Amino acid sequence: MDINNYINSIKINWNKQEYKDYYNDISSLKNLNSLDFKKKITFFVGENGSGKSTLLEAIAVNYGFNPEGGSINYNFSTNSTHSSLSDFLLLSKGIRAKDGFFLRAESFYNMASYVDDIGVDLDGYGGRSLHEQSHGESFLSLINNRFRGNGLYLLDEPETALSPQRQLSLLIKINELVNNNSQFIIVTHSPILLGIDDACIYSFDSEIINQITYEETESYNITKLFIENRKSLLKRLYSNK
Repeated sequence: MDINNYINSIKINWNKQEYKDYYNDISSLKNLNSLDFKKKITFFVGENGSGKSTLLEAIAVNYGFNPEGGSINYNFSTNSTHSSLSDFLLLSKGIRAKDGFFLRAESFYNMASYVDDIGVDLDGYGGRSLHEQSHGESFLSLINNRFRGNGLYLLDEPETALSPQRQLSLLIKINELVNNNSQFIIVTHSPILLGIDDACIYSFDSEIINQITYEETESYNITKLFIENRKSLLKRLYSNK
């Protein structure tokens, strides 16, 4: 079945780049020319520093989201550190999303402060300031109340604030929103979130970004290895110190 997403693919015009940036030294990115989004849910996985969050940020900024997170109309900056990669992206878009949000764990506090400062209706954020809720509560409160469907949602490591049980709650919400004509691009290390049905998983761990299966992800294999061989694995780890 053909799927018309809000973002169908991206291309990078490296010829447009006038100067080098840090991402030119990241193998997965410097060898990337294009990437397709054929599923409603796409995951970026890989080791720390492999380029997945850098690419997600570039997609978000090019689409019109605030680099530190929020919806299209959020306009704040506490620390302008985003890369120039967004300047060289060409997004192949479908219809314009009616809703959208760029949620990143590392700047969530700044975004929550902005929500308080501009005095928006807090009904869309759980009825009270995000700062008055625990980190995990505020994350889920935002997603449950602010994500309305028919939207494009970009999430950067949402599991960092969530217990395993809350990650299951997020998985359910993602499925509900996908059934309400939404698209997700998610950077994650969570074997729980990665287990959602009918998703595309792109690995950034090689010279070239590759599509892999759930069972091929490091998150799945390391978690499985630890659970099934906890004592012997710990013994080997301790003996190697």
